[in-house]
Order: sequence, then structure tokens, then C-alpha cells
Amino acid sequence: MAVDYKKEGRIAIFTLNRPEVLNAQNAQLHRELNDAFIDFRDDPDLWVGIVNGAGDRAFSAGADIKEFRPGPIAGGGGAIGRVRAEQIWKPFIAAIHGYCLGGGLQLAMECDLRIAADNARFGYPEVRRGLFPGSGCTQRLPRYINRTHVMELMLMGQQVDAHDAYRMGLVNKVVSLDQLMPTARQWAEIICEAGPLGVRAAKEAIIRGFDMTMEEGIQLEAELLNRVRNTEDFMEGARAFVEKRKPAWKAK
Repeated sequence: MAVDYKKEGRIAIFTLNRPEVLNAQNAQLHRELNDAFIDFRDDPDLWVGIVNGAGDRAFSAGADIKEFRPGPIAGGGGAIGRVRAEQIWKPFIAAIHGYCLGGGLQLAMECDLRIAADNARFGYPEVRRGLFPGSGCTQRLPRYINRTHVMELMLMGQQVDAHDAYRMGLVNKVVSLDQLMPTARQWAEIICEAGPLGVRAAKEAIIRGFDMTMEEGIQLEAELLNRVRNTEDFMEGARAFVEKRKPAWKAK
């Protein structure tokens, strides 16, 4: 089993489970991760996902180089065909320790929030293998962080530590290794205290609106607001505020 998929209440835990090869991503891992993401997306009882890596050495060191073959890759290759975290409106948290390289960093960047252990190492080493970052890396990363930092990471192929990753905007927070998963779970629980439909609409507005004009983005936002305002959860949130109690969300 290349991905260990568990459900803990409202939270889904996706653990890349190939620690003997630093959780390198092969075809089997992509298939299993895709299936787990789809199940998470379609399960109404799950509201937040956490992605992490098994073992004590890596989140994921990237693509499994043993599966590399010369020449063009059929169908675009690798992770291109799988469902990505950024295509699911439920929020994802990446809990990163050890090596987070190449496709591993790409997976982390697909998540909405990223927490790094202080032993984490980040980078895109592809140019040192005679290649360059693919699977959308060159297109997505400049949308997330300053292009100067993108060039530093992708053209030099060197690794940066967790604190430099925080400075670059790759991660939201740096914690000690023993606090990595407790912090990720704490953040997930905080998100679960909010209205799930509002959270999902906010993520959808941010991601879909990024490539829109300001006018188009504001229109999208208005449409999503109207949709959320017509839900049971919105009425429950309003009642709970007036009655000074915690809302009982139903995601309906």
C-alpha cells in the first residue's frame, strides 16, 4: 500500500507510504492517492485533509527515478492525470518533514496550508538530472510565490531549509518535528469549527478567481455568496450567533 488513507472524524489523513525510498512517487502511489482524493472529495462526512509522509526522513523526495525512461512520456506522464488537491474545494494541509523535493514539493504546493518541521528540506533538483520541473510546477509556483524565489529554486536546483522556505513563502509555519502532526490536526480542527460550505466557497473563489479579471472575480464571489446564503448552514450560523452558542454545522 503506497498511500495510507485514514479517516479521523471530520479529518482525512493521507500518508505517502514508501519510506524505504523516501516516499518517492511512482505510478502505484499516484493511483492510490488519486483514489483517496476522490473518496475524500465525495464523502460528506470529511471536511479537511492532511497530507504527510511515512518514516522519519521525508515527506516525499519526488518522482521515483527508477521509473524514468528516455523520450516523451505518454499522456503527459506522472501526476498530470490525477485529481489534485487544488481541484477539490475542501481544504488540505500539508505536514512536511525531511525531504520535500521535486514532485513532493509540487504536491505540498497544491495544498492550501503548509506546516514544516524544522528538519524539512525543500527544492527542485530536476535540473541536476538533466531535466526541469514538470507536472505544472513551472506554471503553478510563480502563482504562489515571488518569481525571484522560483528562479532561485528551479534554476540552481539547490535545497533550502525550513526557515528559508518560510521566508520565501513556501510554508505558513515552522514547528519542531514532534509538533508537526499535532499542529496540523489543531489547524484542521480550527477549520472544522467554521462553516464548511463557507470554507469551501472561499477556497473556490480564491483559486478560480486567480486567473480572472477583477470584475469576473467579483462576479464569481457574488455568485458563491448567494449560493452559501441559501444553505441550512448559513441560517444555523446566524441563529447560533444570536443565541450565543456554537453552531451545529451539517454541510448542507
